[in-house]
Amino acid sequence: MQEISRAQGPLTEGIRLYRLKRWDQALAALKAIDAESFNPDEQIELAYYLGLCYTKLERYDEALLYLEQVVTSGADPLRIYQCRMTLAYIYVITRRTRMAEFELRRLSTIGFESAQLYSTLAYASWAQKQYKQAVDYYEKALDLDADNANALNGLGYILVDEDMDLYRGLRCCRKAVDLRPQNGAYLDSLGWAYFKNGDLLEARTWLRRALDAAPEAPEIKEHFKIVTGAK
Repeated sequence: MQEISRAQGPLTEGIRLYRLKRWDQALAALKAIDAESFNPDEQIELAYYLGLCYTKLERYDEALLYLEQVVTSGADPLRIYQCRMTLAYIYVITRRTRMAEFELRRLSTIGFESAQLYSTLAYASWAQKQYKQAVDYYEKALDLDADNANALNGLGYILVDEDMDLYRGLRCCRKAVDLRPQNGAYLDSLGWAYFKNGDLLEARTWLRRALDAAPEAPEIKEHFKIVTGAK
């Protein structure tokens, strides 16, 4: 019992720092641990939190190494689900969308379904220009959670940007903004939806709000330029 306590003490401190969102300090504490003194379960716990810390610090290649350890360890299903979702997120962020889709499909085939899973699959499909597939995934996300702002925004944007259903796309984008009124990406989608529906006044209004919320976002700046003629 004393040996387990000595092993768990530094790990517990690293987890505490992680939960306080002190990512750098948590990572330093976890990296200082001598993993050879841990039993296999503790080693997987350490790998899990190292992977999460590296993800939060946007050190994605290092995060992948540790998260893959957890996924291949045969750890409890919920922990593997969390790691596969994080892996998919990293692959989407780093534009490895086929890898993201692989991770998410693995989850869906073994019965893990969530609005987040289908929304991420939809984004991966959209990034590969598979627009109909993306719409289908967003629809599945909304079947599970009708008020999922991310799915509403994604679906709305595709419907208007690809001229699939301009009015429904506008309604989806408007609902996403109602749910998350400070989100710059959602404000941008709503402005773009108004533009695609021919309402330039509303388009300018919402795109200005989007630009105020996220002034460095290139897509927002591009939409604002198109709608207003700004240089």
